[in-house]
Amino acid sequence: MTADVLVAYGTTNGSTARIAEAVAEVLNKEGLTAWARPAASVEDLSEYDAVVVGGALYAGRWHKDARRFLRRHRRALGERPLWLFSSGPLDASAAEREIPPVPAVRRAMTRLDARGHVTFGGCLEEGAKGRIAGMILRNGKGGDFRDFTQIEHWAARVAEELAGARRQN
Repeated sequence: MTADVLVAYGTTNGSTARIAEAVAEVLNKEGLTAWARPAASVEDLSEYDAVVVGGALYAGRWHKDARRFLRRHRRALGERPLWLFSSGPLDASAAEREIPPVPAVRRAMTRLDARGHVTFGGCLEEGAKGRIAGMILRNGKGGDFRDFTQIEHWAARVAEELAGARRQN
């Protein structure tokens, strides 16, 4: 099974980039060829057989680079298997229960026929950019809530789905 998979992401402070890299690492281990790339840097999807897009959540909104990526590439995304992920809650909730996508992501899932979505815990640590990030950190609400075991299991399921789809074609 070989498939080229793009894992595009929108991030401000790098936490979502690290999640995207972990997803790409698992996909590569599962026999696919995957690349994690900043969503804003991707010009063309023609070389990819499938796409995963992740966006950090800020005040209930997906990162602008991830939103713009979906709009800019909507036609090509409609022709490929697509999965979405969000990163954001600065607590353990994402590891404890399924968190539904924010409304804009839910609409994009329907419009683009995405195969799935998951919300992972976020990470906000000292030195993060942004006024709101600074306020959150000053209030002691930061920390790293990413669960890399959960991320790896989800990425392995994506790889399984792609393997099944490729066997059917």
